[in-house]
Amino acid sequence: MLASVCSRSVRWLLLAAVVGVFQSCSKKTVPVVAPPPHVDIQEIDFGYLQGKARLTFKDDKRERDVRANIRVRKDSVIWMTFSVAGIQGGKALLNKDSITVVSTVDKEYYVFSYAELSKRFNFTIDYATLEAALLGNRIVPKTEGEQLTVSETAAILDQQSGSVAIRNEINNLTKKIEKVQLRESTTSNELKIDYSNFQPVGNKLFPYNGTISVFYKTAAGIVNNTITLEYSKAEVGDKELKFPFNIPKRYERR
Repeated sequence: MLASVCSRSVRWLLLAAVVGVFQSCSKKTVPVVAPPPHVDIQEIDFGYLQGKARLTFKDDKRERDVRANIRVRKDSVIWMTFSVAGIQGGKALLNKDSITVVSTVDKEYYVFSYAELSKRFNFTIDYATLEAALLGNRIVPKTEGEQLTVSETAAILDQQSGSVAIRNEINNLTKKIEKVQLRESTTSNELKIDYSNFQPVGNKLFPYNGTISVFYKTAAGIVNNTITLEYSKAEVGDKELKFPFNIPKRYERR
C-alpha cells in the first residue's frame, strides 16, 4: 500500500516537474532582433542616354526658356545644346574636370571648376553629383549612420556628409527618389530637387519632369536659382554617341 502511494507520488512529482519545465520554457521570451530597415532605390543604369527637353532657368532677375538636346555617357560627360525659337543659342559640356558653357548669341564662354562651385555653395559638387541629379539617381552614396524611416507611402532616408544634411524621399511603390534636400548647417545654403512624371526608359523608370532649386547666401543676400526640366523624349542604349564641342577663337572668356 505504502509502496503504491509512494509510486503514485513519484509519478505526480515527475509530472509536476515536467509541467514546470514546460511552463518555465513557455514563460521565457526569446528576443527577436528586427532586421535594420532597408530600401531598394531604383536607379537608371546605362551606357549612353540621349533626350530632348525644355529647360527654364530662373533667378531673382530674369527667366530664360530654352529647348535642349542632351547626351550623356555614363560616368564621363554630359553634353547639351540650347536653342530658342529654333535658333541655336549655346551649348554646354560637363566632364569630370570642369563645366564649360558657350553662348553663341553673346560670342563668349564660361569655364567653371567644381572646386569653385563647391566653395560658392559650400556643398561638395562634382561630376557624379550633377549626373545623378540629372537622372534622378542617388546623389550621395551610402554613408555610415544613415537613418531610414518608412511610412505607408514613402521612405525617408537621412544622411550626413560633413556639415551637409541630406534627406531623400523614396516612393515605396516605384522605388524612385521623388525629393532630395541638401542643407549646409554653417551657411544654411540649400539644394532641393523634385522629380515627377516617371515613365519607362529602357527597363527602368525615368523622371520626365524635374525642378532643381538652389538657395545660397551672397553679400547682397540670399539668392534663389531654379532650373526646371521637362523631357519630351529620353532613351538609353549602348550605341556610342558623339559629343562635338569646340569654342571659336574669337569668343571671349568671361
